[in-house]
Amino acid sequence: MIVTVTANPSLDRTFEVDRLRRGEVQRAKGDRVDPGGKGVNVSRALVANGHATRAVLVSGGHAGTELLDLLAEEGVPIIEVPVSQGVRSNLTITEDDGTVTKLNEAGPVLRAEEIEELLDAAIAAPPNYASQKPSSSIDRPTAWIAGCGSLPPGVSVDFYAVLVERARAAGTATVIDSSGAALEACLAARPDLVKPNREELAEAAGTPITTLGDAVKAAEALRAAGAGAVLASLGADGAILVAAEGVWHAKAPLAGPVASTVGAGDAALAGFLAAGGRGPEALAAAVAWGTAAVSLHGSIMPAPNDIDLGAVEVTGTPDTGRVLS
Repeated sequence: MIVTVTANPSLDRTFEVDRLRRGEVQRAKGDRVDPGGKGVNVSRALVANGHATRAVLVSGGHAGTELLDLLAEEGVPIIEVPVSQGVRSNLTITEDDGTVTKLNEAGPVLRAEEIEELLDAAIAAPPNYASQKPSSSIDRPTAWIAGCGSLPPGVSVDFYAVLVERARAAGTATVIDSSGAALEACLAARPDLVKPNREELAEAAGTPITTLGDAVKAAEALRAAGAGAVLASLGADGAILVAAEGVWHAKAPLAGPVASTVGAGDAALAGFLAAGGRGPEALAAAVAWGTAAVSLHGSIMPAPNDIDLGAVEVTGTPDTGRVLS
């Protein structure tokens, strides 16, 4: 069971144009509305591929109602924490050359009691596998809590650190996919996994990343700061996994043109966790799911027919001198 926690979900509207022309009135060639928020997207990808998940999220206002309706249509199991203010709406504009422009609202201001309710709901969500009788033929599934995305106004940067500490006390593994101060603050709590992208990795490690070797060194710095393992997505250059067991790099060719990069990192995290959450096999799944996502419009999550695991190349001896795109 993979439980996702989204403190700042969104209603994501995407418009497709040939080229964005500032100051002009344009008609979109296509448009769609999707449930949004990094944790929400992870759960959507898991559901699309038949994996058990629960999405814990705050909800309020008209946008929150529409968000919950869209998740129900996709069959995503929801644990809703009602809040007094409405959730945010985000706008994404995609152009024919692959340029993506995003306009994101800050999100609702959460009260102290609402934050506590969200944390309580997250810890209570995973099944209590420890109470189940052992089986000689079926391994118990690993429970994960994935804290994902930005934090809305009113939420302290140590939110994810608190989540990690409480999850550990409950015997649940944790992954944090955030950035900036929230990512840095969670490291001292020792999450089992963090999942930055290239820019977030560089910011957290305080060093520029121009080569694959730079990315590996930055990931090792995050491990030294407290992360159990680092899964770093590198865009067109695939992803790396740096863990106690070793270092791996994985990459896959694009099957077609890039339709949208929105949610690709979330799909990658979903693939990694669905494949067990450790080792090169999980890294290969992460790259396969993330690569599939960029060929889909808006923030559509890939389904099994979209994912080509066989196209992924994994190496345990990364070319550290390789210059990244």
